[in-house]
Amino acid sequence: MPAPTLETARLRLRPYTMEDIPAWLPLIGAREVAATTLRIPHPYEESMAREFIAMTIRENESGQCVRLCVTIRESGAICGGVGMQVEAAHNRAELGYWIGVPFWRNGYATEAASAVVRYGFETLKLHRIYASYFPGNAASKNVLEKVGMKYEGCQRGHFRKWGEFLDAELYGMLDEDWTRRASTRPQP
Repeated sequence: MPAPTLETARLRLRPYTMEDIPAWLPLIGAREVAATTLRIPHPYEESMAREFIAMTIRENESGQCVRLCVTIRESGAICGGVGMQVEAAHNRAELGYWIGVPFWRNGYATEAASAVVRYGFETLKLHRIYASYFPGNAASKNVLEKVGMKYEGCQRGHFRKWGEFLDAELYGMLDEDWTRRASTRPQP
């Protein structure tokens, strides 16, 4: 299944291409971005970007994931990434996202995450979507709460990042939560 292109009021979420690397690399390569994510290393090199995009294309096609480049609709500027790692055997997916530092505090992470969660429940018919963040990352906590996820607990010492064991604050939602939330939203 090819990766979708999703549109929101301000964003276009589309499949990555190798042509994205020059604009994408300075954003994903920022230490501030790597510090808030588990899977983004620092420093981030061009060879890593090429490997990631090649892997993403393969995994998107196989249905193992949905990973999309987040762009500003009006300008086409790349501002981040969003996606879900799908676990088909359990009909669930883990949500992940990042936004480049120059684009922080504009609500782009919430907008992008909401679109992917909607796609997960409405198109992929997932039963559960979950995500976690490192303690102290209030921005990520806010994103997860705004998309409708509920706090499920703390996984102590769950991740190892830069030689340190970190807790994972776990959030999640079920398809029934999504349906209930969707039925209470005003229609455009």
